Amino acid sequence: MSITAIVENGTIKLPVHVPDGTPVEVTVLEEEAASHPENALEWMKKYAGAIEGPEDFAAEHDHYIHGTPKRAGR
Repeated sequence: MSITAIVENGTIKLPVHVPDGTPVEVTVLEEEAASHPENALEWMKKYAGAIEGPEDFAAEHDHYIHGTPKRAGR
C-alpha cells in the first residue's frame, strides 16, 4: 500500500488509520519540491503568448474547444 501524507509541526499526518505498531517506510520526496522552484504566476508568465489563436478565443472558447455555436452579438 502507498499513502501520501503531510508533515505538520514535525508530525506525519496520515489520511487513513494505520494501526499502532505497523511497520512503515518513509521516503521524503525532495525532487518533487525542487522541480517546481517558481510560483504559479511566474510559470504562467513564462508561457503567456506561446499559443497563437483567433482574436476572439477568450470570448468564444466554447466554440473553438467544444464546437458550440458562436455567441450572437460578440
